[in-house]
Amino acid sequence: MENQLKNAVVAAVEQLYGNAPAESQITLQKTKKEFAGDWTLVTFPLLKISHKNPAQTAQEIGEYLKANVSIVADYNVINGFLNIVLQQGSWLDTLKTIDATATYGRVPVTENSPLVMIEYSSPNTNKPLHLGHIRNNLLGYSLAEIMKANGYKVVKTNIVNDRGIHICKSMLAWQKFGKGATPSSVGKKGDHLVGDYYVAFDKAYKAEIKELMQQGMNEDDAKKNAPLMLEAQEMLRKWEAGDAEVRALWQTMNQWVYDGFDETYKRMGVDFDKIYYESDTYLIGKEKVNEGLQKGLFFTKEDGSVWADMTDQGLDQKLLLRADGTSVYMTQDIGTASLRFQDYPINKMIYVVGNEQNYHFQVLSILLDRLGFEWGKDLVHFSYGMVELPEGKMKSREGTVVDADDLMDEMVGTATEISKELGKLDGMSQEEIDAICTMIGLGSLKYFILKVDPRKNMTFNPKESIDFNGNTGSFIQYTHARIQSVLRKAAELGELPAFDGIQLNDKEIALISALSSFPEVVKQAGKEYSPSLIANYTYDLVKEYNQFYHDYSILKEEDEAVRAMRIVLSRNVAKVIKQAMALLGIGVPDKM
Repeated sequence: MENQLKNAVVAAVEQLYGNAPAESQITLQKTKKEFAGDWTLVTFPLLKISHKNPAQTAQEIGEYLKANVSIVADYNVINGFLNIVLQQGSWLDTLKTIDATATYGRVPVTENSPLVMIEYSSPNTNKPLHLGHIRNNLLGYSLAEIMKANGYKVVKTNIVNDRGIHICKSMLAWQKFGKGATPSSVGKKGDHLVGDYYVAFDKAYKAEIKELMQQGMNEDDAKKNAPLMLEAQEMLRKWEAGDAEVRALWQTMNQWVYDGFDETYKRMGVDFDKIYYESDTYLIGKEKVNEGLQKGLFFTKEDGSVWADMTDQGLDQKLLLRADGTSVYMTQDIGTASLRFQDYPINKMIYVVGNEQNYHFQVLSILLDRLGFEWGKDLVHFSYGMVELPEGKMKSREGTVVDADDLMDEMVGTATEISKELGKLDGMSQEEIDAICTMIGLGSLKYFILKVDPRKNMTFNPKESIDFNGNTGSFIQYTHARIQSVLRKAAELGELPAFDGIQLNDKEIALISALSSFPEVVKQAGKEYSPSLIANYTYDLVKEYNQFYHDYSILKEEDEAVRAMRIVLSRNVAKVIKQAMALLGIGVPDKM
């Protein structure tokens, strides 16, 4: 309907003033509730064409639309803004179109659709996934679903940081303190077990530093000369040299972590089409850097280290290879990009990484462009803010992080407790209770995180996330279940009669108008890389429906045509809720 109106306005301006406006000059907004109308045209961008004042321009366009456009019933002008009133029949036609479109809000993917690759998660294999990873994974997965809905082919990818000193710390601590423990022998997920030894290394390392300082050594020297750190560095050298024993332990402990990650990803409801490993890509990165060096794209300093000079871009010089030839994160990212470009015909690359890496990706974009990657200059760093708990920041080395698995357990437990207290599980089997409470708990977690503008830092409070009356996932899920209950009862009434020609009330029009906005919201969410637009649209839709449900009868409405329309309207609200929540990776129950 919005596009139909935009086209009508273009035709009106061209007919009235002799010139067709550009698309950017046509601004339509939903009319504010205090004014009469459905859509409001902002006339100010059109004054250069009309050469008249805003009020006169709005008046003339309004008169033309009323006389020549069938869906326009009336208009009014307020301070140069043109408020357009649509015909009742146009709203009914819109509802019927939405009802007939199973994939409403989605643009079909074709063979010629551009391919976007989205990287998210990027965990280290020395610890389990934590709350920060949850935000990353949920944003990445939701963005992938939103881009699919906008007609893109999507490849979801993950780069696992599986090598380096941090990995060796866990390995060394296991050798010293593990006594042969395995995930099966201690009954613990492998990623949690390995994470325990990362924490154990840090505690033992700090104790050694303290002892050396007591012996008279300064803190910096103590950190460098602590026996554990020296052993970890030696283990890393052996790993890079291909030492068979070190590599075998590395493979064993990494596999423990991968098995644990897979369980967490599955439960979280996220997945990947392709996983890359730093241990495979860093050598390719070194090759690419050396190629760039030979082409004069980079330079070498006196100590043999390789650098990129970006002072012409207003930046500084960036280290790419250390003096000993070892790589840095930038080297790895160049190698990973090279491998991905070989594997896929990428049109756009999106990196879902926290905002502390803004500079890194600014530099990476420049370097990839210099190295000839077609999408390098236009790569997207989907930069998001940090997530904290009410108690403050988390620290992996000190073991103060909130593990993803523990948080999901807590969310499902809380959902179960609250649902039982409110009587929402009465009459259900234990299997149904488990499934619904898992859906509610994880849905509440996902919604609470995704409703926030991803660019902002946020505080996650588990206690606030499950509320059947607020801006929460559980409120939306409960509304979907309520509508499904109405639809089950409506099905007993048999085939619905036609409802052409009925008069709609303001609440019904507001709901159809909200439904008609869904495709544009999906488009905008893809353009801005913002799942929060989907989340908050869904909440507004649900709030609007609940007001309608409270004020008007559906199944007990005596007029059969009106009753049929309200059933169809409810059906499509449920459809859009389900499709919108699916874009966030959230399921909705049919009963509750």
